Parts: sequence; structure tokens; C-alpha cells
Amino acid sequence: MNLKIGQIPVTRENDILWMRQKPPVFGKILESNRIAQVLNIDEGDIDQFSIQEVSTGLPFIVAPLKSLDALKRVQIDKEKYFKLIEGLDAKAILVFCPETYNSKNCLNTRVFADFYGVSEDPATGSANGCLAAYLVKHRYFNTNNIEIRVEQGYEIKRPSLLFLKAEEKENGDIDVMVGRKGVMVAGGEFV
Repeated sequence: MNLKIGQIPVTRENDILWMRQKPPVFGKILESNRIAQVLNIDEGDIDQFSIQEVSTGLPFIVAPLKSLDALKRVQIDKEKYFKLIEGLDAKAILVFCPETYNSKNCLNTRVFADFYGVSEDPATGSANGCLAAYLVKHRYFNTNNIEIRVEQGYEIKRPSLLFLKAEEKENGDIDVMVGRKGVMVAGGEFV
């Protein structure tokens, strides 16, 4: 796939199309009280892990929340949001929690990108690629590799399912793949 940010290699495994993300870059760690104000939630709703800028081509602020209740209550304070992103590479926020609507899934996420004209995105591979790298770097699941299912878009009545794979190599690099179910409708070769 050729996008503005460059070429994204896509492979097919069973019925999932996997997109290899660019190697992650980890940026600033942000204060939980400031993020809580932007999200309009209590600082106690934020999980113990760091809030950090992460990029696999497009940077996002990744913020861990403790519960689905906290995730549902997120309401972006636009004035504080735009003030926050002034000095950051990341212009969008991904929040996630370990509670899900569907027990087959591992995490629930929401993505807010008012800077790009999208108040809430129902399914974004770029943000979830950043999430996969974050989960491995911070050992969210107590391991250096993950293969998980992530639900998104439930709060805006557009549920979607993404698949994440990430693994930290011996040299410290993290490989990230984001997948979606897809149906093969045609095949061919360009010559």
C-alpha cells in the first residue's frame, strides 16, 4: 500500500490482512494530571503505566486507563487538548483499557484526533500500531511480544476489530503488525 507517509507492506494470513508498521519511535512522557484534564476524567482513572508519545509513522499520545467506565466517560476538553499538543509531535490521543465489550477481545480503545478534523476515529491502524509498540515497550502484558485483539468504535456506534502483533527483538527493536479481517475478491500481478 502506498500512502502519504510511505509504503506499507501488506501480507495475508488466513483471513487477516497484516500491515507492517514502521519501527516505533518513543517520545515524551506526559504528566497524568494534565492528560486527565484534557480527557475530563479523574487522575485516578489513569493506569499506573506511563503516558507517552509513540510513532510508527504518525505519532499518537498513548494513555492507559483502568476501566471501561473511565474510557466511556472520556470527553475531550478541546481548549486543553489544543494547548497540550502545541509543543508535541503527537496531535492525536489513543486511550485504552483492559475491559472490553466482547470477552474475546483483549483491549478497548478510543482515538481522538480533532487536530486532523476527526473528533473520534472508529478504527485506525496507525494509532493501534503505536499502541502495540507501547504495550511491548512498557511490558503491559508482562512480555516482550503480543498477539491480541483490540475493539474500537463502540462508543460511537461503529464497532470495529483490529489485530495487533508486536515483538521486541534481542537488539531492542520492536516489530509491529496491525491486522484487519479481509476478504480476497481478486488477485493479480502488475508487470
